[in-house]
Amino acid sequence: MCGHCLTQPAPLEAEFFCSSCRAPFLNRFPLDFEGRCALCRSGLRGFDAAYCYGSYEGVLRELIHQYKFRRVKTLARPLADLLIAALPRDERFDAIAPVPLHWRRQWQRGFNQSGLMAAIISRRTGIPVVRVLRRARATAAQAGLSNTERRENVGRAFRCRGRVTGKRILLIDDVLTTGSTAAACALALKQGGAARVALLAVARADRRLDAARIHSNLGVLS
Repeated sequence: MCGHCLTQPAPLEAEFFCSSCRAPFLNRFPLDFEGRCALCRSGLRGFDAAYCYGSYEGVLRELIHQYKFRRVKTLARPLADLLIAALPRDERFDAIAPVPLHWRRQWQRGFNQSGLMAAIISRRTGIPVVRVLRRARATAAQAGLSNTERRENVGRAFRCRGRVTGKRILLIDDVLTTGSTAAACALALKQGGAARVALLAVARADRRLDAARIHSNLGVLS
């Protein structure tokens, strides 16, 4: 990827965000008086907060695909830079935990994309990386599954095998779509005693774009 492409991704912007998971919304209607979305109110998120740099589309999506699927590992640094840009300055963390891959998938890919970015963030911030999460079973790819199927696919797939009692954990992943994987990881960490789990991802799926596409298609049909 050229230098121009690396400067293309823009931060996610919205007038209305969930106060917990930072999901963007077109209006305030889905949020309660505390500013939380329905998933956060129901506890299905699992994690306490989520921070993402940009929207999972366009150049940013292509950068992540080049890094993750085409094994362009040199993109770990510029993507980690975006993670650091999204990291809140007023929140303190005791440890960084990358979302783990199953050993077979990591062997096939040759690296864990979240692990490489976590190591870079650790060097920049001084927060230690703790590899306390283990993927206890292989799971099917999440792409193409419904929200419910995604939750069932990763349910009880992760285990916490280290000491995290009372710690504030920064969970690192590349993309936040429905949040099912992050929720399963957060549950495992909290079962291990973690006091707080916040997700930090490069990009997130922006449901506002889906709504805009549906509206556009309806306009064409009418």
